[in-house]
Amino acid sequence: MLISSSTFHVVSIAAALMVGCSAVASAQTKQYDVGATDTEIKIGNIMPYSGPASAFSILGKAEAAYFKKINDEGGINGRKINFVSYDDSYSPAKTVEQARRLVESDEVLLLFSPLGTASNTAIQRYLNTRKIPQLFVGSGASKWNNPAEYPWTIGLAPSYLSEGKAYARFLLKEHSDSKIAVIYQNDDFGKDFLNGLKQGLGDKLATMIVASEGYEITEPTVDSRVVTLKASGASVLVNISSPKFAAQVIKKTNELSWKPVHIIVSISASIETVMKPAGIETAQGIISATYVKDPADPQWKDDAEVKEYDQFLAKYYPEAGRSDVLIGAGYMTAQALVHVLRQAGNNLTRENVMKQAASMQNVHAKMLLPGISINTSATNYAPIQQMRLIKLTGDRWEIFGDVINTSDAK
Repeated sequence: MLISSSTFHVVSIAAALMVGCSAVASAQTKQYDVGATDTEIKIGNIMPYSGPASAFSILGKAEAAYFKKINDEGGINGRKINFVSYDDSYSPAKTVEQARRLVESDEVLLLFSPLGTASNTAIQRYLNTRKIPQLFVGSGASKWNNPAEYPWTIGLAPSYLSEGKAYARFLLKEHSDSKIAVIYQNDDFGKDFLNGLKQGLGDKLATMIVASEGYEITEPTVDSRVVTLKASGASVLVNISSPKFAAQVIKKTNELSWKPVHIIVSISASIETVMKPAGIETAQGIISATYVKDPADPQWKDDAEVKEYDQFLAKYYPEAGRSDVLIGAGYMTAQALVHVLRQAGNNLTRENVMKQAASMQNVHAKMLLPGISINTSATNYAPIQQMRLIKLTGDRWEIFGDVINTSDAK
């Protein structure tokens, strides 16, 4: 069949218009807020690289290493992550300063995994007012699960309140006639844990907790407080302390020849930054909780995820302690963000990123324990709600008991 030149010209124009419209439509599918482009996603982070909580800085280092891995593999939907992380020395006033710097000067798309309860509290209203995602906060405070009032803030780890209830449930089952002494950090972090413990003990609270000591983060040592707690005659010690002070408590109980059933909160269950500095031989039998695998546990020696984790550490973070729970947590948290950004696709607006963060269903990040997954919704900003109890045996953590659903821990 012959086509006249005039007909061909019309067809060509139509085809050109279709191609042009297609290109425009394709361009329109890419939606960006400040901090995102065709080639980059700029992520802000605040971490105590110095100061009394500097032990937590390995979280930020593990996250940075994971993003380097992702960038080497081509990035996220073709975009490289620009991870901008600043030190706040665990000072809320400096956290505010650094948050403003990241938002107003660096123009990041979002803040990811900023560390600390008081620190995040100091910037929460600012970020929510400006509608900046405050994703996967590095704190287990229960206040992060409040989408009605703070829709731009979401945590990740099980809440301190619920973890405290889980320890109470363990004590009621295994040590119901014991006397409990508690040392806690006198801030939102420590009080959240202590309230969970008290709520979990219920009617037995008055008879079981016989002494408690709250310390300030600015104190150089808590030794005198441990002496006071031993004098109470308690047979159980619940250690609600950040790593520096948790190590001091372990050391002092050993010096005093005090051998209570010793429970330490999960954020300080670090072999590298707590147990070894305290003297790992004196920390044997300490009980804690976790939601990530310990690579030193023989049950994972043939586990594909642990092998991949070891390869990651060898290439991107060789100086890291292989079995440090904080590094495993940072590795897992970074995966959660990568999942959210991949799901956001080419719609990298802050609103869509937050929508994806609040739409995670049975997401499995590598190194999470079996039976534990990440779940969120528009009304549920508590992504991980399962844990397992662990006991220090040698230079590793040994899992015992069943999976605890911390949302139901009573």
